[in-house]
Amino acid sequence: MSTSSARALPRWTVVVALVLVAANLRTLMASLPPLAESIRTDLGLSGTWMGVLTTLPVLCMGLLAPVANQVGRRVGARATVGAGVALVLVGVVLRGLGGGAAPPLYAGTFVAGAGIALAGTLLPGVVKTVFPPQRSGLGTGLVMFTMMSMAALASAAAVPLASRLGGWSGSLLAWAPLAAVALLAWVPASRALRRPQAPAPTAVSGHRLPWRSRTAWLIALFLVCQSWQFYSSLAWIAPTYESRGWTPTDAGLLMSVFTGTQFVSGLAAPALLDRVRDGRVLVVGATALGGVGVLGTWLAPDAAPWVWAVLLGTGQGACFALALGLVVRFSVTPQDSARLTAMGFLLGYTLASLGPATMGAVHDVTGSYGALWGVLALVTLPQLALGSRVHPGLERVGEERTAVSA
Repeated sequence: MSTSSARALPRWTVVVALVLVAANLRTLMASLPPLAESIRTDLGLSGTWMGVLTTLPVLCMGLLAPVANQVGRRVGARATVGAGVALVLVGVVLRGLGGGAAPPLYAGTFVAGAGIALAGTLLPGVVKTVFPPQRSGLGTGLVMFTMMSMAALASAAAVPLASRLGGWSGSLLAWAPLAAVALLAWVPASRALRRPQAPAPTAVSGHRLPWRSRTAWLIALFLVCQSWQFYSSLAWIAPTYESRGWTPTDAGLLMSVFTGTQFVSGLAAPALLDRVRDGRVLVVGATALGGVGVLGTWLAPDAAPWVWAVLLGTGQGACFALALGLVVRFSVTPQDSARLTAMGFLLGYTLASLGPATMGAVHDVTGSYGALWGVLALVTLPQLALGSRVHPGLERVGEERTAVSA
């Protein structure tokens, strides 16, 4: 762990707080799809409007990523992350205590999505601050492992919690204590973090998004494809199999396999990235693995649904973790990492936020989930092309400052 980490507290407490924050970054989205049919029936929502509900937090994560970067620059990353966790808590409580009505459900999802945007955008920079360069992949993997394992738990527990807590509102509210614990842990731990001392950039602004960086564009567009596939799969894999006669509980378990395998690949992929100079073999391999899962779900959904879920989850989890690892690898400082993350999230999540609703509209028009998965299969092709271009000779974000100032 770097010298910029804990001073007043044991170092492990900072890592624990970081893990608790990460635990709240996917439960909001993963806890919803297994309840989608119940929510849609109770509220009379179309497939498109259910897609919008899944889209809201993703859209927040995209559009508010530059805002998070600016807020972090002004008030500090640690305070911004704490504010993000607080918003997640408020949003989860709002949508869970809304009396089963649509307005508080959508409003709470929006507020919590804004919180995820604040915390999630700055988390790679915090990882770069807390972990030394040779362990940045491990830090990224730890964050990914936590995010995806909690997403798997949220998916598997959604329907049983609804049965025990009086309906889908109680199930959604059940994740509020996790956000409260994360906030309580982050406040003292964040005080132990110190911004690394580095000379201020002289020629180029250190907070502007790196629009002129080819590396930033490659990573951002890769995130567009990966996020479109992930959030569309997250929204529609359970409804797809419910339409084929599966019970909500079994469909939720299938989704938990999809999300659960991601915490394994999400931990392993960045650790492997630490060991290789050229990460393209990992990026392309993971993309192809997820593509096979998409093809299987499209062309032979009943042949091996559990296998397709494993391939989908393993490939997509590894791709997202590798993208975050590349953000850390191809940035000079934590501030540059935040800039690159903000740009990647702005493009990636904003465009990917159209995915669930667009896929819902495809289903509404065609009356079939097959066309939906066919579109996702096509998205794999540009993702493969982009991943094959992220070679180690690319200029890191922040190096343009050095070149100008020299």
